Amino acid sequence: MVQAVRPERCVVAVDGPSGSGKSTVSRRLATAIDGIYLDTGAMYRAITWAVLHAGVDPQNADAVLKIAQETDLSIGTDPAAPHFEANGIDVDAAIRGPEVTGAVSAVAAVPAVRAMLVQLQKDIIAAAPRIIVEGRDIASVVAPDADLKVYLTASAAARAQRRSAEDATDVTATEADLARRDKLDSSRAADPLRQASDATTLDTTGMGIDEVVAELLSMLNSKVSS
Repeated sequence: MVQAVRPERCVVAVDGPSGSGKSTVSRRLATAIDGIYLDTGAMYRAITWAVLHAGVDPQNADAVLKIAQETDLSIGTDPAAPHFEANGIDVDAAIRGPEVTGAVSAVAAVPAVRAMLVQLQKDIIAAAPRIIVEGRDIASVVAPDADLKVYLTASAAARAQRRSAEDATDVTATEADLARRDKLDSSRAADPLRQASDATTLDTTGMGIDEVVAELLSMLNSKVSS
């Protein structure tokens, strides 16, 4: 493993589609630099859980925004044990379930919800000395001045294999669901999934976790020591 430098302050933006390895490598990288980790996708999932828990239609933008505004999010940023609560309820497991997965793209597409959560994300980043932030619009919207911007990708088959292994789901069905979410996330009007023009692409197909983390550490070391 590449030896990490620990600058007084640094922000790393990790974007990419589901199954590209963002969460795992971002947590490892945060641990390596003694930083914190923010999973912005989980924030949208927590709001989605609250929407579904309240019996609100995820397609009803006004009702979704009202729930988002009324939901008290508690966000744990320890990379060894990231933790989310919504209105005092532990939602770590629930936000990874199929109901939330099926509805999160609709909730995340509501512009006012995105604006609210992006501001919260920016506040967390501003207060952190060293932070790895992962999501779909980090380098382009949330942290455009990040020290390192990386866009992780992988083949559709590799992404489906990884996600189905994590969730114990059928690979074919998982690949179809990832394609559905990619289309929704890339075509939404507000902050769509896209690669920032100054982000470095890293294709993780065929790469192990340690290899990816080592590559990111090497990139970060070059950035903060130059």
